[in-house]
Amino acid sequence: MTRERIHHCGRFVPSSMTRRDMLRQCASGFGMVALGGLLSDKSFSSSLDTGCHHRPTARNIIFLYMDGGPSQVDTFDPKPRLKRDAGKPFPMKMERTQFENKGNILQSPWKFRRHGESGLPVSELFPHVATCADELCVIRSMTSSFSEHTSANYFLHTGHGIAGRPSMGAWSSYGLGSESSELPGFVVLNGGLIPPGGMECFGNAFLPATHQGSIFLPDEQAVANIHPLEIDSMSQRRKLELVRSFDQLHSERTSGHDSIDSAIRNHELAFKMQLAVPDLMDLGNESDATRRLYGLDEGFEGTRVFGRQCLLARRMVERGVRFIELTCPGVGTDRWDQHNDLKSGHEANALAVDQGIAGLLKDLRSRGMLDETLVVWAGEFGRTPFAQGTDGRDHNPYGYTIWMAGGGVRNAMTLGATDEFGYRAVDRPLEIHDLHATMLHLLGVDHERLVVEHGGRAMRLTDVHGHVVHEIIA
Repeated sequence: MTRERIHHCGRFVPSSMTRRDMLRQCASGFGMVALGGLLSDKSFSSSLDTGCHHRPTARNIIFLYMDGGPSQVDTFDPKPRLKRDAGKPFPMKMERTQFENKGNILQSPWKFRRHGESGLPVSELFPHVATCADELCVIRSMTSSFSEHTSANYFLHTGHGIAGRPSMGAWSSYGLGSESSELPGFVVLNGGLIPPGGMECFGNAFLPATHQGSIFLPDEQAVANIHPLEIDSMSQRRKLELVRSFDQLHSERTSGHDSIDSAIRNHELAFKMQLAVPDLMDLGNESDATRRLYGLDEGFEGTRVFGRQCLLARRMVERGVRFIELTCPGVGTDRWDQHNDLKSGHEANALAVDQGIAGLLKDLRSRGMLDETLVVWAGEFGRTPFAQGTDGRDHNPYGYTIWMAGGGVRNAMTLGATDEFGYRAVDRPLEIHDLHATMLHLLGVDHERLVVEHGGRAMRLTDVHGHVVHEIIA
């Protein structure tokens, strides 16, 4: 082996180098070789390019989306005044509601009991979640700027009340990348109900297309074309390389347009997913005890569907998926959106999600994963404490309840309060922007610094709003 030596004339001549000299003088070079290998791995390089702004407490987020708006006064925010004044005219000023058949005060059909060492009151709608009371951080003072489903869903998911902004899952993937090279960074497990507002709730908007939500069904098929048509992997690889060469040529001619570059990356990811997804969806190695924990063998189909979603969410976290959203299954009633027949509608929806959620929290805790996994339970708004008609509740964005668990939030606590009827947030009211800022903070991202230039201005998930809710951070 030779090395280069400079003579006084400035010309280079070869000189011998022993293996020992090479190892001593080129150690950093070996490090660069290793770094080059890591940088070729998308899961490493994505997170390295942006990185965290501070030390994170959460690595992943599981967002349990309660489509339609569960009633806060029937779930986690008990109001004895409703029972005492049931049937009387509502004494406070009523804001405009979605529908105008406003009724009198409607008491909750369900009893509340205190659970855990914290004594957190939980409705009998959630007997399984109640056993996890000491894991929960309940926020009773969430507000929204919209009382109509589509706009409220865009606001909850993207921080803006109309379509055209990136989803919080897309921002998370963009800011931190994926820890998996074989699965997308943002996955939506579709239990059967895509929310009003449609796929825009999970879109990437002006972020690179690789960060849009990938929709998975909670069954063995999961995504279309997951099983290759080619007779062997080599044939498929040759076809992929041919498509890549055409795309790359076109990309060079168009100065690297995102749609082409993203297509190239998505083709490669899809190839890897054909091996990874069947293994992900195969629950054959899960124990009977785990299946029972999640309710996979329960008689009610909604329980089985959502339980499988929750179990798959845990398996995705294990494989490095950054952000996972679960949508509700159809249960033969209108989501959580009970404008009438409150009792049977909320009971069917709660029966579907209760056991799976509790199973997820307990399973994550037992595996030592909950501390680094943020679980968020939320709808787009709450419901009125007065009746719509005689047995329903209308939309209420003025004060409602969400909860969080794991991922660095304080457990066994509540924050904020609504008035004595559960209508308006009166103590520590929070906005969706505050929720988004806090979720990003727990991931190690400063929401004011995760910015993309678009349309002549700096864009971010929280727009020009939002504050981190430090009171709930452990």
